[in-house]
Amino acid sequence: MTQDKLIRRVLKPVVWVLCLGPLGGLAWLAYSGGLTANPIEFLNRYLGEWALKFVIFALAITPLRGLTGWAGLTRFRRLLGLFAFFYVVLHLSSYVGLDQYFDWNAIWLDITKRTYITVGMVAAVILLALAVTSTKGMIKRIGGKNWNRLHKLVYLAAAAGCLHFFMMRKGVQLEPLMYGGAVLLLLGYRLVGYLKKRRRKSRLAVA
Repeated sequence: MTQDKLIRRVLKPVVWVLCLGPLGGLAWLAYSGGLTANPIEFLNRYLGEWALKFVIFALAITPLRGLTGWAGLTRFRRLLGLFAFFYVVLHLSSYVGLDQYFDWNAIWLDITKRTYITVGMVAAVILLALAVTSTKGMIKRIGGKNWNRLHKLVYLAAAAGCLHFFMMRKGVQLEPLMYGGAVLLLLGYRLVGYLKKRRRKSRLAVA
């Protein structure tokens, strides 16, 4: 079996199942009565946290490719990014429908007056733009360079997501800091790679 067939027929279906795993876990919690005394808040936070995790998983693909040398890993980056957006949509839907009961005035006031919700909405809008432009057709329409510039905003979305999570929790808690640290490490990896690339170009130009 070729690498392409292995990815399409075996690995991608496995990744799909794993990505849907959090919903299975949520269904089990609902069945077993594990949604806590405040199920709406638990559901909202559960979905939001998984959205942030998938953003980090997608960002981790490039470092993992560099460490393992397996270029085929890049075939999963788009899938993970789209699942991040999928969980963001579920997170927002639970907030709009279950928490605010589609009270658009209250939602707008939340967005404009609660800073952590404003920050979260910024992350959601960025991920929406990245999801809409993730197809091959959109890459051709906006051009490869513009597409790359746009999709680098994923780091801003990740940072905003971490800040949203941190501000939402009362006081300083370890979990939001761990997510923030992971994003900083991934951003640092890309920054180091970018600086190395610039140095190589400078040496070639001098030579």
